[in-house]
Amino acid sequence: MISPVEATLIVFVLLTALATALFRDVLAAIIVFGAYSLGMAVFYTFLRAPDVAMTEAAIGAGVTTLLLLLTIAKTVRPSHEETFESIDWPAVAVVGLFTVVVLQTMSAFPAVGDSNAPAWANPDVTQYYIDNTYVDTGVNNAVTAVLAAYRGFDTFGEAVVVFAAGIAVLVVLQREVFTE
Repeated sequence: MISPVEATLIVFVLLTALATALFRDVLAAIIVFGAYSLGMAVFYTFLRAPDVAMTEAAIGAGVTTLLLLLTIAKTVRPSHEETFESIDWPAVAVVGLFTVVVLQTMSAFPAVGDSNAPAWANPDVTQYYIDNTYVDTGVNNAVTAVLAAYRGFDTFGEAVVVFAAGIAVLVVLQREVFTE
């Protein structure tokens, strides 16, 4: 059962996501996107995923918001009249319909901590990770061991993507410095 706090967080996240998509002012959209990321970080904390929550807070709300703010500070910000566009109502309807469909499926998710949750669908594999994480990897924290050792190539790929995005932002900022 969803608690009132979780329901409020879900509504907050949905509203900030919608506002981010609909705002035409870039600065307002970036600020609302930062609020969305913080809302998601709090929501992940309620779902008992503190590692994901910390990553969302640091990367989503922190670094990404900072890079976006630096980008618009270093580039020319068009006036409000130049950025005004009409809202694409068919696109909003499609997104709204998709949101309704996704919300309908939420009742199929198991409760947090439920012994029938998919993580326990194959208890032998889950128990193997719990029992052998330190022996196989030498890492005390099972989540860290899975991310760094068992899923090392995947985590490395994610790090490469984040690094490439950072380099792309630096290239954009550097071009703007040279064109002034």
